[in-house]
Amino acid sequence: MTVATNKIPIWTIVVPFVALGIELTMHGRPGMLSAIALIAGLISAVLAAVHHAEVVALRVGEPFGAILLALAVTIIELGLIVSIMLGDHAEPTLMRDTIHATVVLVLHGIAGLCIVVGAIRHREQEFRTQGAQSYLIVLLPMVAITLILPNFTTSIPGPYYTNAQLGFVSVICLALWFAFTFVQTVRNREYFLPTQEKHSHPVELPSAKITIVSVVLLLVSLVGVVLLAKGVSPIIQSIVNGLNAPPALVGVIVAAIVLLPECMTAIRAALDDQLQTSINLALGSGVASIGLTIPAVSFVAWLTDHPLTLGVNSGGAVLLTLSFMMALVTYGTGRASLLSGIVHLILLATWIFLIVIP
Repeated sequence: MTVATNKIPIWTIVVPFVALGIELTMHGRPGMLSAIALIAGLISAVLAAVHHAEVVALRVGEPFGAILLALAVTIIELGLIVSIMLGDHAEPTLMRDTIHATVVLVLHGIAGLCIVVGAIRHREQEFRTQGAQSYLIVLLPMVAITLILPNFTTSIPGPYYTNAQLGFVSVICLALWFAFTFVQTVRNREYFLPTQEKHSHPVELPSAKITIVSVVLLLVSLVGVVLLAKGVSPIIQSIVNGLNAPPALVGVIVAAIVLLPECMTAIRAALDDQLQTSINLALGSGVASIGLTIPAVSFVAWLTDHPLTLGVNSGGAVLLTLSFMMALVTYGTGRASLLSGIVHLILLATWIFLIVIP
């Protein structure tokens, strides 16, 4: 990760507080200028939050760093989903669409880009198959019980769960996330460590003082993101409605905003010949997104009596099946080639195309 370790960039100090100022002064005001300011403030706060998460992650090392980044991204995602869910124009399908988009973007988008840029610079890159497949072992049942199984339960017509079913699924997702985190950090930590300790740009670990300051600024940034999300969510919905695009595009935009900074970090790692770190970041976001977002949003939905549509349509289920088949092939060899990266990106393009033109 190419982050500052001996000093804190000024912009990462200023942006979190500017974001809070934008929220206080612009929220609720109509007009294009207000919309641009809120969107710019949100994206800037997300970038600042991920930067400070990277600093702290560098201090704690792998695989704890990837877990910390995934948690930061999940908090940002929760802020956006809940703000739209509780807004004036609630989207009952938003959590499904966002989770679906997150899974596809991490399996094909981030992973595909990392494999391609890494292959262009280093030809073939190595990674640990045990670690990569461990992510898939957890992701596969998570996706099945949250996005596919609701279409086949009979207590109420799909694609919904009853409150009891939703509570049970939330516990299962949490249990899978905790089990995976234990394996990643304690039982089989070596599965997730880089295959080689080689850096194109040697990085010195941040000092304790800088780490503490980054922790504080990370918290401020996340607060700014969550508050700004409430103002930005209706803007995203208005843009999608103005384009006469399917509502599922809202979930794609939310997932893309959340994953953009982490995508940049993963690509930098791939360029530095650390594909294992890229895989940890990409697939770790998917595991944390489902394992933590489903229980949290389900709890909010239960408190506020908001319905949640979970099951994807048959076309989405087919593409999810194809996605995991391709992922199992890609992560089963321990080496990533340019061809596999291109195929992942083509599958991503296919999925986006079918959202816009179903």
